[in-house]
Amino acid sequence: MAMSKVPNIKPGDLSSTKEIFVSAVRFAVSIEGPCLPFGDELRISAQEQIDFMLGEDGDTTIIISDSEVQSAVTMGVYNIIHSFETDLCSLLLDTSPEPEGVYDRIMKRVSDLEWMCNVLPKMDLMKNFVSNWAAVSSKILGIIEDKKLDHAMWGLKVKLIEVACKVLEAVGYGGVILPSPCRVQLLKTWFPYVRKMKPLLDSKAVEETGFPYKMSEDLCQAIEGAIVSLILTLPSNDQAEILADWIRSREIGYPDLSEAFEVWCYRTKSAKRRLVESLDGHSDTAVSP
Repeated sequence: MAMSKVPNIKPGDLSSTKEIFVSAVRFAVSIEGPCLPFGDELRISAQEQIDFMLGEDGDTTIIISDSEVQSAVTMGVYNIIHSFETDLCSLLLDTSPEPEGVYDRIMKRVSDLEWMCNVLPKMDLMKNFVSNWAAVSSKILGIIEDKKLDHAMWGLKVKLIEVACKVLEAVGYGGVILPSPCRVQLLKTWFPYVRKMKPLLDSKAVEETGFPYKMSEDLCQAIEGAIVSLILTLPSNDQAEILADWIRSREIGYPDLSEAFEVWCYRTKSAKRRLVESLDGHSDTAVSP
C-alpha cells in the first residue's frame, strides 16, 4: 500500500505562521498606521518578509486560504488603493500644507500598488485588486489629467501606466475573470490614456535632454499584448467599436491593434458564413418533400 506523502505539520506551527503572516500584511500595507520610530523601514521589511514567506515557506501555501489571512489581505488592498486615491485628490487642493510630502506619500503608495500586483497572484487574490482598481480608475485619471497637473508628475504618470498594465494583463490573459461590461469599461478607461501618453512622453524625451520618464520597450509590448488579448475577450460589437476608433486614430501608431482587427474580421466572416449555412439548411428542410 502506498504511504501518504502529506507532511506532518503541527497545528501550532500553522498558527504561528498565520499570525506572523497576518501581522506582516498589516504592516506592509500600513493598516496599523505608521510605527515610529521605524516608519517606512518596517513597511518595507514586512513586504520583504511576505515575499520570502510566499516563495520559501511551505506552510504559507497552506494558510493563505484561511479566512483571517484573506480578510487581512482584502482589507490591505482596499486600504492601499483608497489611501492612494485620497492622497491623489489632495494634489488638486491649493490649501495642501505640504505638497512635497503629499507627492512622496503618493509615490510610496504607487510602490505599494506595484508590490501588491506581484504578490496577489501568488495568493489567487488578484481579482480583489482588479475590482477595486477598476472602481476608482475613472476618478484617478480625472485627477491626473486635470489641467493643474498637465505638465507635472511625469514619474507618477508612468507608474500609473505600469500598474494599469498589470491589471490589463490579469484580465486580458484570463488570470482574473470579470463580467463583460466591466472588461469593456476597464479597457475604455485606460486604452485612451495609454494611447495619449506614449507619444507625449516620447516628445518630451526629444525636447528635453535627459528626460528620465518614458515607457520602456518592455512596458510598451506588455501593454499592447494585454490590450489585444483583452479586446478579443469582448463581445463582437464592443470589439468593433474599439477597433473603429483605433482605425480613425491610426496615425498615432501605438498601440498596434492589427492582430485584434484581423482576428475580429476572421471571426465576423466565420459567423456570417455559419449563419448563412444555417439559414440555407432550414430553407432546404422547409421545401424538402
